[in-house]
Amino acid sequence: MAQLAVLGKMLVRRRVLGTSEEEPRFARCLSTLDLIALGVGATLGAGVYVLAGEVAREKAGPAIVLSFLIAALSSVLAGLCYAEFGARVPKTGSAYLYSYVTVGEIWAFITGWNLILSYVIGTASVARAWSSTFDNLVEQKISTFFNNSMAIPDTGGVLARYPDLFALILILLLTGLLAFGVSESALVNKIFTGINLVVLGFVIISGFVKGDIANWNLTLENIKNNRSPLVPEEIDFGTGGFAPFGFSGILSGAATCFYAFVGFDCIATTSEEAKNPQRSIPIGIVASLLICFVAYFGVSAALTLMMPYYILDTKSPLPEAFKYVNWDPARYIVAVGSLCALSTSLLGSMFPMPRVIFAMAEDGLLFRFLSRMHKKTKTPVLATIVSGVVAALMAFLFDLDALVDLMSIGTLLAYTLVAVCVLILRYQPGSLSSSADKMVELERLTDKDTITDGDSGDEHAQTLEKMPLKGTFSARLLLLPNSQLPTKISGLIVYATTAVTCVFFTLLCIVLALWGDSVVKGQPVWVTVVVSLVVLSSICILVIWRQPQSNEAITFKVPLLPVLPLVSIFVNIYLMMQLDGRTWIRFTVWMVIGFLIYFAYGIRNSSSAEKHSPRNTP
Repeated sequence: MAQLAVLGKMLVRRRVLGTSEEEPRFARCLSTLDLIALGVGATLGAGVYVLAGEVAREKAGPAIVLSFLIAALSSVLAGLCYAEFGARVPKTGSAYLYSYVTVGEIWAFITGWNLILSYVIGTASVARAWSSTFDNLVEQKISTFFNNSMAIPDTGGVLARYPDLFALILILLLTGLLAFGVSESALVNKIFTGINLVVLGFVIISGFVKGDIANWNLTLENIKNNRSPLVPEEIDFGTGGFAPFGFSGILSGAATCFYAFVGFDCIATTSEEAKNPQRSIPIGIVASLLICFVAYFGVSAALTLMMPYYILDTKSPLPEAFKYVNWDPARYIVAVGSLCALSTSLLGSMFPMPRVIFAMAEDGLLFRFLSRMHKKTKTPVLATIVSGVVAALMAFLFDLDALVDLMSIGTLLAYTLVAVCVLILRYQPGSLSSSADKMVELERLTDKDTITDGDSGDEHAQTLEKMPLKGTFSARLLLLPNSQLPTKISGLIVYATTAVTCVFFTLLCIVLALWGDSVVKGQPVWVTVVVSLVVLSSICILVIWRQPQSNEAITFKVPLLPVLPLVSIFVNIYLMMQLDGRTWIRFTVWMVIGFLIYFAYGIRNSSSAEKHSPRNTP
């Protein structure tokens, strides 16, 4: 039992932030505009030029605009949580670091490991999209050559039909470029992002000019009688109309479209390279998400207006749509513009990947040699090279469809943990000040001692000294706290209640995903289960709402607590449950590999190990 207790403490040990006087390890050279351009460039790529065609044709039809709306809602909620943490913790590591200072090491590792998964798959899928778009420009000569000379036997959708040598070379070249500096990459990114926005503006306007509203009201007869091109009879294209696959198709499409909004996390990894991170990161995240949503909504609407959804090209939909409406020159303009967009998206996917690996390696959770920095360029060279090689191999061998859904589940889990961290932190006593004198480590909530005294110059710390930090738990405190400011007891109540709420949300989402039809039909057993879980979740939410919030002043706070983080958590979990069983199996394999690395290496080599060892515990 004693050994299990020690193991438990090791898994939940938290990182203490360093002092603000530390010399920055990265070059601080990025402005707010750079961050917005980085977020927009990372986001407006494969989502517009590849996924829009696939999701509209196979999952949502013209209702893809609603799929993007739901996906954007989930991303905006998560983006607000990231923005608050960017203001609180201006350090490299993004959601990984946020989890480490809030809920403990094992959750930080899970978050970081899943971020790496998302970035690797993002890089690989965008590289394949770049290759596919270029192949379309040269009339499929590249794919024809590789299919004839290097075809891969059918593996049930796991591996691609042929190894994409073009995508492999592209990633390796960009990996070499990223290893040589940040400011040059940021300038190129701004130029290509500007071209991308101009092209997308042209697409939206053209779509509304050449589009036909009848394409949003197609019938089964239209689908069956379509002759140019012929529609395969063996493929199910739904029932026609605006939402041919129903509401379930819209939600399934939203889970895949969520992949299109992951660029803002790239901004959160630049904390040590931004000139003023506590201001620039919240502005960059919110602004880039708004720009991206308008672009996605407009382009997907234009695409489905120009061309019936069931004959969309799933590999390169926009150029083919312009060809369909007899605007052939526009087809080539869009194809060239899409290459620019996919280039910035590829850069945006590759940029944060080595920085998360660097942060984990520096903390000892991954192999420490990956944290080596180049003295002149101030970039994590080894992490950049290793992550680039892995992504290149993924692009070389794997199929885009499988990669996108696997990326969605990793990203959704990371976003869920960030929302949990924001919710917990806002109800804790103390602050995450970067000064060691003002640091109030959250782990002290479980200690017998009171919170450490604050610096005499900190107004918030002086307020804490007047609070009843010690106390005994009673059921009355769940709804009637005895202080207007957070205490040790109220902090623990929120911590535990948030965990219980997440369990109820997960059970509710599983029931809705697997037996949703039974609930809609009114079957007593499943309706009772759903109502019970909703009531229990509501009680937990009420308990959290009644607890006192911290009044710490930071540059950005998530509004409407606790509602927005909890809605974000629920939406993210629900979207995860919409993904199929194969995706969960692949995800499980990835997590098993991660846990083998953590328990064999990370748990013993963690930088927090010495501070939290039994010998140093009073």
